[in-house]
Amino acid sequence: MTSCGRLLFAAVLLSISASRPVSADDCVPLPSTVAPERLAALSRGFNADGWINGAPPSRALLQQLRKAGMGHVRLPVPAERVMPRFAAKADRDETLRVLDNALKQLTSLGYSTSVDLHPGERFNRLHKDDPDAAVHELQEAWSALAQVVRSFPPDRIFAELLNEPDIEADRWQREVEALAAFVRRLLPATTLIIGPVNWQRADSLPRFRPLADPNIVYAIHFYDPMVFTHQGHWDARDPLHDIRDLPYPIRADDPAVQALRQDLQDRNATKALAMLDTAIAAAKDKPGADRWLAPALAWQQQFSRPIIVNEFGVLKAGAPRESRLRWLAEVTAYARDHCWGWAHWELAQGFGLVDSQTGRPDPDVMRALLGTPRAPAARRYR
Repeated sequence: MTSCGRLLFAAVLLSISASRPVSADDCVPLPSTVAPERLAALSRGFNADGWINGAPPSRALLQQLRKAGMGHVRLPVPAERVMPRFAAKADRDETLRVLDNALKQLTSLGYSTSVDLHPGERFNRLHKDDPDAAVHELQEAWSALAQVVRSFPPDRIFAELLNEPDIEADRWQREVEALAAFVRRLLPATTLIIGPVNWQRADSLPRFRPLADPNIVYAIHFYDPMVFTHQGHWDARDPLHDIRDLPYPIRADDPAVQALRQDLQDRNATKALAMLDTAIAAAKDKPGADRWLAPALAWQQQFSRPIIVNEFGVLKAGAPRESRLRWLAEVTAYARDHCWGWAHWELAQGFGLVDSQTGRPDPDVMRALLGTPRAPAARRYR
């Protein structure tokens, strides 16, 4: 059995409910550098953003998602909360206590977890302005995080070294090679997760060289086309705030697209109109997700390294519901076809997969993500 086949077999064993069948013949063969069962553990997941900040999801919700077939939680840890430059010792200790409790709960429910060091503006400014100080804080952060992570089975917890590094590509290449070696000494058996710069876009991966360490999964984020995924943007100053009801895929001859163009013209929303026209032109020949994700696939084929799309999603505020479901289904289908893991962004906020009315997982979103068909409508008898 190929490594990709073993991955798929393990994923079936790990799942609680069935998802759309995947043929190993459809997959790009994955390397054996990362154990197949660990890759399977990353195959279907979601981001639990806000947990470490004090807003954990309920145990009941986590159980519902686990029963539905989710097996992986990406757990963002605010970087500044575990860095001595930005937080007092008592605050750092409290953050580590919250993390430890979260990992205990998730492990007890059968989840695997990625501990994601997730910086904010303060660290990102330091990272740009003072490289040596930033590297020191990264080492301090991982020295503390490793104390928690190492108390759990290494095949259940993953270490994501830095979310969306906001520096120049060549510098990050040097830094992450050194940082990975540093963390490897702390966590010799843990699978690491790293990604490129430029918001970890798929088209940034070709500039990134895989590390010599074999036990690494490479993470990309996917929100293309942004004019669709971020329409109805929360910031009224952002041109995307003016765009709503844009369908997917984006086609110039779609009456809904034409109506939106006319509305933007009538409102003199020139920046938003320019963004929409750029997206229409980009989608002319190949409007689907494969157009955007192809650079990452080519990189994988060149270097034979495993990939996870550990952030992707559509802002619910402005997107047509059916288009959002179509986009989500397309992304996860592409990931399954190429043996990539995935983790939806996020759980219960603006991009969330939880229905705000019921507080439960949105069944249509879950079906779209997991590749399961909708149940037929019940037959009515007279």
